Amino acid sequence: MNPTTTPGSCGHKPRIAAFPKGLFYELISGEGMTIEDFVRRAPSLGIEGVELYPGFLTDNDSRTLKRLRTVAEDVGIELPMMCSSPDFIDPRPGAWERAVERMRELVDVMVELALDTGWRSVRVLSGQDWPGVPEEEGIARAIEGIEAVLAYSARRSVWAVMENHYKDGLWTYREFAQSSNRFLAIVDRINSPWFGVNFDPSNALVAGEDPLGLLEKVIHRVRSMGASDRSLRPGHSIEELEAHVGQGYPEALQHGVIGHGLNDYPAMLSKLSAAGFCGWISIEDGEAQGEQGFADIAASARYLAGLVDGYW
Repeated sequence: MNPTTTPGSCGHKPRIAAFPKGLFYELISGEGMTIEDFVRRAPSLGIEGVELYPGFLTDNDSRTLKRLRTVAEDVGIELPMMCSSPDFIDPRPGAWERAVERMRELVDVMVELALDTGWRSVRVLSGQDWPGVPEEEGIARAIEGIEAVLAYSARRSVWAVMENHYKDGLWTYREFAQSSNRFLAIVDRINSPWFGVNFDPSNALVAGEDPLGLLEKVIHRVRSMGASDRSLRPGHSIEELEAHVGQGYPEALQHGVIGHGLNDYPAMLSKLSAAGFCGWISIEDGEAQGEQGFADIAASARYLAGLVDGYW
């Protein structure tokens, strides 16, 4: 089966979603705001979609998923993306197999939640940079894992998109394929019409690399974009990010309203427009809490919408 939509052929502008990064721990704890609450709030933020995380869901049973989908449909919001974080590098017995099986479960979740078969996706990664795993072995494990997911997701019309990633909030170690050399070594060896890239320019920055340079190398495979404007806090360094071990993000790293950070979004969106990109752009802004967090997402959405209108 081939995708119903390919980049450049969808006939509409990119659409803007948001990942509720600032509510991450609240949403996975089940205390306070729920993902249903955030979806209800989403239209007021100027976005059309909400990017999900597996831990935001209380359960994967049909009743729970139907309730969430109904909430989204009632307010006119789509649920196109699953910010999943498989760890195919984990050397412990059975870990690779569990990661593949979990991703197959999340593919099924997206079939239930995202009705637009041309754009629904699950995120795939290499995994954590576990000590003692040789580079070539890690690359091979990641490729094999992603291909195993694709063998299932293609049959269900769900894209698997690999992000140039830094670190999942619940991981101990940073991404195995954080460097573009490892990332491209994996991406370039996967050949499937249901595989693409979720490009995150801020993750290139924290890897000490040029986001525009990386974008040019993968631009015709970019299926979606994670939009954030991360930067280093004053007085901190890239070396602190490299040395960080443990759950969560290091203090050196901060988010901000898109357009206020180090990324050149006009240049990136200009290049994506010229390449025919028309997928989802998902805002990730996790610095401010409470009402200020919502206001920042709305400000980022306005900024991105202005660029989309200007380039498409």
